[in-house]
This record gives sequence, C-alpha cells and structure tokens, in this order.
Amino acid sequence: MYVIRRVWTVEPRQTRLAASLVSEIGRLYEDAGQREPVRVYFNAGSLPGEKDRVYMEWTTRIIESPHRGDNEFPSDPRSLGARLREITTGTWIEFYELMTPDKAVDID
Repeated sequence: MYVIRRVWTVEPRQTRLAASLVSEIGRLYEDAGQREPVRVYFNAGSLPGEKDRVYMEWTTRIIESPHRGDNEFPSDPRSLGARLREITTGTWIEFYELMTPDKAVDID
C-alpha cells in the first residue's frame, strides 16, 4: 500500500480557491473510480509551517502510470486543472510506502 501526495505552491491569497479546485478534482477522480478517497489540506498563512501550500493525498495498492493505455481521464479535471495552474507557482508529487502490519519486522 502506498500514500501519494500532490503538493501545490500557490499565489498569495489564492490558497482557499486552490484547495477548492483541488478538492473538486479529487472528487471527480474518485467518482470515476480512478482514486481512493482523497484528503485535501492547506495552509493559507494562519498556521505555522509552509504557507500558501495545498496538499492532496490518497492511498493506492499499486502505482500506475497515468499514461497507460487503458487510463481514461475524467474530462472535467482538465478545465479545473487549467484554472489551478493560473494561481499556482509550482507543483510536485511525493510517494511513500504505507506501513502495514504485514510489513513490520520483529522488534523483540
């Protein structure tokens, strides 16, 4: 099992709009059966830590290429993604292996 986290750096005062767009994109991918439930979180500057960042994360059993032949993108995320690109200054994706009981080593 893996955790995938997509991160966006956002123009000042646009963080909540970006988080709203990201939430809708995540919902469309969920509805299309492309993703497990997503979680979106952000910091617009009122909390400690990196400000003007939006995060979307989800879990998956396997990591697949988005360019695979049988992958069908939902159409709406493209227009939402275009709006998101207008208010962001960067983006990246992070991959983590989720610790599960079957992966644990004996610590006794």
